[in-house]
Amino acid sequence: MSTPKIVVETQGPVTTITINRPQAKNALDNEAAHALADALHAFEAAPEARVAVLTGAGGAFCAGADLKELGGGTDYFPWAGSDDGPLRAPLSKPVIAAVEGHACAGGLGVALFCDIRIVDETATFGVFSRRWGVPMSDGTTVRLPRIVGQGRAMDMLLTGRAIGADEAIAIGLATRKVARGTTRAEAEQLARQIAGFPPIAMTSDRQSAYESFDRDQASAIRREMELSLDARRKESQSGAARFAQGEGRHGAFKK
Repeated sequence: MSTPKIVVETQGPVTTITINRPQAKNALDNEAAHALADALHAFEAAPEARVAVLTGAGGAFCAGADLKELGGGTDYFPWAGSDDGPLRAPLSKPVIAAVEGHACAGGLGVALFCDIRIVDETATFGVFSRRWGVPMSDGTTVRLPRIVGQGRAMDMLLTGRAIGADEAIAIGLATRKVARGTTRAEAEQLARQIAGFPPIAMTSDRQSAYESFDRDQASAIRREMELSLDARRKESQSGAARFAQGEGRHGAFKK
Protein backbone atom coordinates (compact mmCIF):
# COMPACT_ATOMS: atom_id res chain seq x y z
CA MET A 1 0.00 0.00 0.00
CA SER A 2 1.41 3.39 -0.99
CA THR A 3 2.02 6.08 1.62
CA PRO A 4 -0.69 8.76 1.54
CA LYS A 5 0.54 12.13 0.35
CA ILE A 6 -1.97 13.97 2.54
CA VAL A 7 -2.70 12.68 6.04
CA VAL A 8 -5.81 13.83 7.93
CA GLU A 9 -6.22 13.37 11.69
CA THR A 10 -9.08 14.55 13.89
CA GLN A 11 -9.20 15.25 17.60
CA GLY A 12 -12.64 16.48 18.55
CA PRO A 13 -13.27 19.79 16.76
CA VAL A 14 -9.67 20.08 15.48
CA THR A 15 -8.62 18.62 12.13
CA THR A 16 -4.89 18.35 11.38
CA ILE A 17 -3.94 18.07 7.71
CA THR A 18 -0.33 17.06 7.01
CA ILE A 19 1.41 17.27 3.64
CA ASN A 20 3.28 13.98 3.68
CA ARG A 21 6.01 14.05 1.03
CA PRO A 22 9.08 14.64 3.23
CA GLN A 23 11.41 13.19 0.60
CA ALA A 24 10.48 16.20 -1.59
CA LYS A 25 10.25 18.74 1.26
CA ASN A 26 6.49 18.31 0.89
CA ALA A 27 6.36 19.74 -2.61
CA LEU A 28 2.92 19.12 -4.07
CA ASP A 29 2.64 17.12 -7.26
CA ASN A 30 -0.75 17.21 -8.96
CA GLU A 31 -1.99 14.16 -7.09
CA ALA A 32 -1.06 15.67 -3.73
CA ALA A 33 -2.57 19.05 -4.64
CA HIS A 34 -5.89 17.42 -5.51
CA ALA A 35 -5.72 15.38 -2.29
CA LEU A 36 -5.11 18.58 -0.31
CA ALA A 37 -8.16 20.14 -1.94
CA ASP A 38 -10.22 17.08 -1.02
CA ALA A 39 -9.02 17.24 2.60
CA LEU A 40 -9.87 20.93 2.91
CA HIS A 41 -13.30 20.41 1.37
CA ALA A 42 -14.00 17.50 3.73
CA PHE A 43 -13.03 19.68 6.71
CA GLU A 44 -15.29 22.43 5.41
CA ALA A 45 -18.23 20.04 5.05
CA ALA A 46 -17.89 18.28 8.42
CA PRO A 47 -20.28 19.92 10.91
CA GLU A 48 -18.28 18.78 13.94
CA ALA A 49 -14.99 20.18 12.57
CA ARG A 50 -14.34 23.72 13.79
CA VAL A 51 -10.67 24.60 13.19
CA ALA A 52 -7.97 23.04 10.97
CA VAL A 53 -4.20 22.90 11.39
CA LEU A 54 -2.19 22.62 8.18
CA THR A 55 1.40 21.39 8.45
CA GLY A 56 4.10 19.36 6.72
CA ALA A 57 5.95 16.17 7.61
CA GLY A 58 9.64 15.75 8.32
CA GLY A 59 10.62 19.28 9.32
CA ALA A 60 9.43 21.12 6.20
CA PHE A 61 6.14 22.86 5.47
CA CYS A 62 5.85 22.87 1.68
CA ALA A 63 8.42 23.54 -1.05
CA GLY A 64 5.75 24.49 -3.59
CA ALA A 65 4.92 22.67 -6.80
CA ASP A 66 6.91 19.55 -7.63
CA LEU A 67 9.39 20.92 -10.19
CA LYS A 68 10.56 17.42 -11.07
CA GLU A 69 7.03 16.64 -12.24
CA LEU A 70 6.84 19.97 -14.08
CA GLY A 71 10.28 19.49 -15.60
CA GLY A 72 9.21 16.08 -16.85
CA GLY A 73 6.53 17.67 -18.99
CA THR A 74 3.51 17.44 -16.68
CA ASP A 75 2.02 20.90 -16.14
CA TYR A 76 0.56 21.78 -12.76
CA PHE A 77 -2.94 23.16 -12.39
CA PRO A 78 -3.44 26.58 -10.72
CA TRP A 79 -4.01 25.99 -7.03
CA ALA A 80 -5.90 29.25 -6.55
CA GLY A 81 -7.12 30.13 -10.03
CA SER A 82 -8.88 26.87 -10.92
CA ASP A 83 -12.27 25.77 -9.65
CA ASP A 84 -10.84 22.62 -8.08
CA GLY A 85 -7.73 24.27 -6.65
CA PRO A 86 -7.06 23.81 -2.92
CA LEU A 87 -6.36 27.53 -2.40
CA ARG A 88 -9.17 29.04 -4.46
CA ALA A 89 -10.92 30.95 -1.68
CA PRO A 90 -10.85 31.12 2.12
CA LEU A 91 -12.86 28.44 3.85
CA SER A 92 -15.74 29.33 6.15
CA LYS A 93 -13.73 28.05 9.14
CA PRO A 94 -10.29 29.03 10.48
CA VAL A 95 -7.12 27.33 9.30
CA ILE A 96 -3.81 27.62 11.18
CA ALA A 97 -0.46 26.94 9.48
CA ALA A 98 2.22 25.23 11.57
CA VAL A 99 5.39 26.11 9.68
CA GLU A 100 8.78 24.49 10.15
CA GLY A 101 11.46 24.56 7.46
CA HIS A 102 10.67 25.82 3.99
CA ALA A 103 7.38 27.44 2.99
CA CYS A 104 8.57 28.61 -0.38
CA ALA A 105 7.16 29.26 -3.86
CA GLY A 106 3.74 27.62 -3.88
CA GLY A 107 4.34 26.58 -0.28
CA LEU A 108 4.32 30.27 0.60
CA GLY A 109 0.92 30.41 -1.08
CA VAL A 110 -0.27 27.49 1.05
CA ALA A 111 0.83 29.34 4.20
CA LEU A 112 -0.82 32.59 3.06
CA PHE A 113 -4.09 30.72 2.52
CA CYS A 114 -4.22 30.12 6.28
CA ASP A 115 -5.54 32.65 8.78
CA ILE A 116 -2.68 32.34 11.27
CA ARG A 117 0.92 31.25 10.70
CA ILE A 118 2.87 29.78 13.63
CA VAL A 119 6.62 29.33 13.05
CA ASP A 120 9.73 28.09 14.78
CA GLU A 121 13.32 29.20 14.22
CA THR A 122 13.73 26.92 11.19
CA ALA A 123 10.93 28.52 9.17
CA THR A 124 11.93 30.06 5.85
CA PHE A 125 9.60 31.83 3.43
CA GLY A 126 10.40 32.94 -0.11
CA VAL A 127 9.40 33.09 -3.76
CA PHE A 128 12.25 30.75 -4.69
CA SER A 129 10.55 29.85 -7.96
CA ARG A 130 11.67 33.26 -9.24
CA ARG A 131 14.92 31.53 -10.21
CA TRP A 132 13.22 28.97 -12.45
CA GLY A 133 10.69 31.10 -14.30
CA VAL A 134 7.73 29.51 -12.54
CA PRO A 135 5.01 32.12 -11.86
CA MET A 136 2.75 32.23 -8.84
CA SER A 137 -0.67 30.66 -9.43
CA ASP A 138 -1.51 29.99 -5.80
CA GLY A 139 -2.86 33.37 -4.65
CA THR A 140 0.50 34.66 -3.42
CA THR A 141 0.51 37.84 -5.53
CA VAL A 142 -2.92 38.73 -4.13
CA ARG A 143 -2.66 37.62 -0.51
CA LEU A 144 0.94 38.58 0.24
CA PRO A 145 0.47 42.37 -0.28
CA ARG A 146 -2.65 42.28 1.88
CA ILE A 147 -0.73 40.69 4.73
CA VAL A 148 2.68 42.41 4.63
CA GLY A 149 1.98 45.50 2.50
CA GLN A 150 2.72 46.27 -1.13
CA GLY A 151 6.34 47.33 -0.68
CA ARG A 152 7.45 44.29 1.30
CA ALA A 153 5.48 42.01 -1.01
CA MET A 154 7.25 43.47 -4.05
CA ASP A 155 10.61 42.92 -2.39
CA MET A 156 9.78 39.25 -1.87
CA LEU A 157 8.17 38.74 -5.29
CA LEU A 158 10.89 40.43 -7.33
CA THR A 159 14.01 39.26 -5.51
CA GLY A 160 13.00 35.77 -4.43
CA ARG A 161 15.07 36.22 -1.27
CA ALA A 162 14.66 34.10 1.84
CA ILE A 163 12.72 35.46 4.81
CA GLY A 164 13.61 33.83 8.14
CA ALA A 165 11.34 33.41 11.14
CA ASP A 166 12.30 36.61 12.95
CA GLU A 167 11.87 38.80 9.88
CA ALA A 168 8.59 37.04 9.11
CA ILE A 169 7.35 37.97 12.57
CA ALA A 170 8.59 41.55 12.20
CA ILE A 171 6.74 42.17 8.91
CA GLY A 172 3.53 40.38 9.93
CA LEU A 173 4.01 37.41 7.61
CA ALA A 174 4.15 35.05 10.59
CA THR A 175 1.91 35.45 13.61
CA ARG A 176 3.70 33.67 16.45
CA LYS A 177 7.11 32.12 17.01
CA VAL A 178 7.36 29.07 19.26
CA ALA A 179 10.07 26.67 20.43
CA ARG A 180 11.75 24.57 17.77
CA GLY A 181 9.78 21.50 16.79
CA THR A 182 6.59 22.54 18.61
CA THR A 183 4.65 24.32 15.88
CA ARG A 184 2.11 21.54 15.37
CA ALA A 185 1.46 21.11 19.10
CA GLU A 186 1.15 24.86 19.61
CA ALA A 187 -1.12 25.23 16.59
CA GLU A 188 -3.37 22.41 17.77
CA GLN A 189 -3.57 23.97 21.23
CA LEU A 190 -4.53 27.31 19.69
CA ALA A 191 -7.05 25.53 17.44
CA ARG A 192 -8.71 23.96 20.49
CA GLN A 193 -8.90 27.38 22.12
CA ILE A 194 -10.51 28.96 19.07
CA ALA A 195 -12.88 26.01 18.68
CA GLY A 196 -14.09 26.63 22.24
CA PHE A 197 -15.36 30.13 21.49
CA PRO A 198 -19.00 30.81 20.55
CA PRO A 199 -18.80 29.98 16.84
CA ILE A 200 -21.27 32.32 15.17
CA ALA A 201 -19.65 35.59 16.26
CA MET A 202 -16.15 34.25 15.60
CA THR A 203 -16.89 33.11 12.06
CA SER A 204 -18.91 36.22 11.18
CA ASP A 205 -16.08 38.52 12.34
CA ARG A 206 -13.63 36.45 10.29
CA GLN A 207 -15.86 36.63 7.20
CA SER A 208 -16.27 40.38 7.59
CA ALA A 209 -12.49 40.85 7.71
CA TYR A 210 -12.05 38.91 4.47
CA GLU A 211 -14.93 40.59 2.63
CA SER A 212 -13.79 44.11 3.59
CA PHE A 213 -10.99 44.01 1.00
CA ASP A 214 -13.54 44.10 -1.81
CA ARG A 215 -15.64 46.97 -0.42
CA ASP A 216 -15.30 50.65 0.37
CA GLN A 217 -15.28 51.51 4.07
CA ALA A 218 -18.98 52.40 4.37
CA SER A 219 -20.06 49.27 2.52
CA ALA A 220 -17.69 47.12 4.59
CA ILE A 221 -19.12 48.47 7.84
CA ARG A 222 -22.68 47.79 6.65
CA ARG A 223 -21.62 44.25 5.79
CA GLU A 224 -20.05 43.83 9.23
CA MET A 225 -23.40 44.79 10.75
CA GLU A 226 -25.28 42.35 8.53
CA LEU A 227 -22.95 39.49 9.40
CA SER A 228 -23.22 40.27 13.12
CA LEU A 229 -27.00 39.91 13.30
CA ASP A 230 -27.11 36.14 13.75
CA ALA A 231 -24.59 36.19 16.59
CA ARG A 232 -26.37 39.11 18.24
CA ARG A 233 -29.60 37.11 18.23
CA LYS A 234 -28.14 33.75 19.28
CA GLU A 235 -24.94 34.33 21.28
CA SER A 236 -24.55 37.86 22.58
CA GLN A 237 -27.15 37.87 25.34
CA SER A 238 -26.02 34.58 26.86
CA GLY A 239 -22.40 35.68 26.66
CA ALA A 240 -23.16 39.02 28.29
CA ALA A 241 -25.08 37.19 31.01
CA ARG A 242 -22.04 35.03 31.78
CA PHE A 243 -19.94 38.18 32.12
CA ALA A 244 -22.56 39.80 34.35
CA GLN A 245 -22.43 36.74 36.60
CA GLY A 246 -18.68 37.24 37.10
CA GLU A 247 -17.05 35.20 34.35
CA GLY A 248 -14.04 36.94 32.79
CA ARG A 249 -13.95 39.85 35.24
CA HIS A 250 -10.60 41.60 35.69
CA GLY A 251 -9.11 39.79 32.72
CA ALA A 252 -9.49 36.30 34.21
CA PHE A 253 -10.46 34.29 31.14
CA LYS A 254 -10.81 30.54 30.88
CA LYS A 255 -9.96 30.73 27.17
